[in-house]
Order: sequence, then structure tokens, then C-alpha cells
Amino acid sequence: MATTELKSDNLFEMMKIHLDFDAGKELIKNIGLVYQINIAPKKIGFDEVSYIVDLKKGEVTKGKYEGGKPDATFSFKDDDFIRVATGKMNPQIAFMRGAMKIKGSLSAAQKFTPDIFPKPAKM
Repeated sequence: MATTELKSDNLFEMMKIHLDFDAGKELIKNIGLVYQINIAPKKIGFDEVSYIVDLKKGEVTKGKYEGGKPDATFSFKDDDFIRVATGKMNPQIAFMRGAMKIKGSLSAAQKFTPDIFPKPAKM
């Protein structure tokens, strides 16, 4: 099976760069949690690609978390993740509609907001 190109891949690449600058370093200082984000091309639970957003170390990596358990794990369809990360869909609404699944600490999950993601440049 060929690997699927996800829209989310670009956002995670931008996140790696974002964490190297002041706004990203502030997130690391203020949040200090590890999130695993599972992205499915079409349906949650199928053909998911996992990313780790480590806001303790300031790293974004592709693959499952290997340092124990992440503080919270989220599962999304690719399109829904983009909507939440860009602020077009409220995370609470996404959860209530079933567009986002959460495992782990609810208090850690509540700190997962669109504010942790880099803002797209305006042209």
C-alpha cells in the first residue's frame, strides 16, 4: 500500500519550525505536555498516521510515542484536524460531533487549542 499524502503533513512540518522561535518556545515553557495525534485520511481508526507534538522537548516527530504514554492522544480525519488546527472548528465542537477522539488526561487535552499551531501567513 502506498503512503497517503495528508494535508496535515505540511502543518506538522511548519510546527517543527514554529517550536524553534519565540512563540514556540513560550508554548514549551507554558504547556510542557506530550500529545500524540493520529490522522486518518478518510475514517478515524483506519490507515492512521501518528505524530508526536512534544511540548516538553520542543519536538515534532512522525510515529507512535515511545517514551511511555503521551499526556493525551487525539484522533482526527485529516480535513477535521486542519479545521481545528487553523481555528475554523472549535475543539470542543469537534469532540461533541465525533470529529475528534481523545484518550488520556482530560486536563492535558483542554490545553490542546488552535493556539499551539503556527498561524498561516496572510498574503
